Amino acid sequence: MPKRIAVINGPNLNMLGQREVDVYGVQNLETINAGLKQRAHELGADIEFFQSNGEGELVTFIQQCRKRVDGIVLNAGAYTHYSIALRDAISAAEVPAVEVHISNVYKRESFRHTSVLAPVCIGVISGFGSDSYVLAMEALLRLN
Repeated sequence: MPKRIAVINGPNLNMLGQREVDVYGVQNLETINAGLKQRAHELGADIEFFQSNGEGELVTFIQQCRKRVDGIVLNAGAYTHYSIALRDAISAAEVPAVEVHISNVYKRESFRHTSVLAPVCIGVISGFGSDSYVLAMEALLRLN
């Protein structure tokens, strides 16, 4: 049975390609997802996508991943830096998760240097543009 990966995007990521293109690039979320879907297909994996600007909706979706997916690629956007609710949802889901960021958060404002999610994720990938998602997915698919 193919491995199943959930790609979850938080607030403002629906604005990719329109918002701060000097930081986040010109690709929109649909284009990024299409590339991920193609790569997942090449690797024999199933993939699903979810985006929400609402913290509660993200929490609910992460909870629903429990025992349903084999890995989570999570770009929680600004929630990365303060959402204990998302942190607790990741812990409760008991699914390996990789935190991703399009930009290198360590080259940006100091408040972006702290992640409350990283301690409950198996890894963090930051600064490789849309390839951050691909790298995270490929790493998850290598897990036993």
